Amino acid sequence: MQTLHVGPFDAEGPVLARMHEEFIPGSGLRLRGKHHEIYLSDARRTAPERQRTILRQPVARGRS
Repeated sequence: MQTLHVGPFDAEGPVLARMHEEFIPGSGLRLRGKHHEIYLSDARRTAPERQRTILRQPVARGRS
């Protein structure tokens, strides 16, 4: 499962928590492995409110 986060890199925590606690279980999926992040913005050149990050979480079918 993945989502695009727009905003400061240090504000990703609540987005990941919601993904892990609401969206994944609500879709009948379970966590499988560690999440990873793909930074689309250069923090040195992009204002924090415009930074973009893809947040990915490996999942598996079924509940744990």
